[in-house]
Amino acid sequence: MKKEEVSTNQAPGAIGPYSQAVISGDFVYCSGQIGLNPESGEMAEGLESQAEQVFANVRAVLQAAGCTMDDVIKTTVFMKDMNDFAKVNELYGKQFQKPYPARSAVEAARLPKDALVEVEVIARKQ
Repeated sequence: MKKEEVSTNQAPGAIGPYSQAVISGDFVYCSGQIGLNPESGEMAEGLESQAEQVFANVRAVLQAAGCTMDDVIKTTVFMKDMNDFAKVNELYGKQFQKPYPARSAVEAARLPKDALVEVEVIARKQ
């Protein structure tokens, strides 16, 4: 099956040999997004600001792929500290409506650019 690269300047560019997202068939596979501001290239300060920027970046990539947050079927949330789970969960819950996507949430020893949170998603194009 063919794959199509998704790219937007409304989210941080790839910092390695990967695509912001790839469309394959009806599915959009988005690379993990961290709290980098796409205009300044700077990391947002603090957990809440980083999480808000993460979701803004995810929305931008999804939009470039012709999707919205309502099309997300699976997420993976990576956190530097699982003690942040309750706060991340609260912020995450504001991004989606029922039925919520399936989700995994894991603590990672270190994330790119020392981010506090990273989120990757899989969406299905309608």
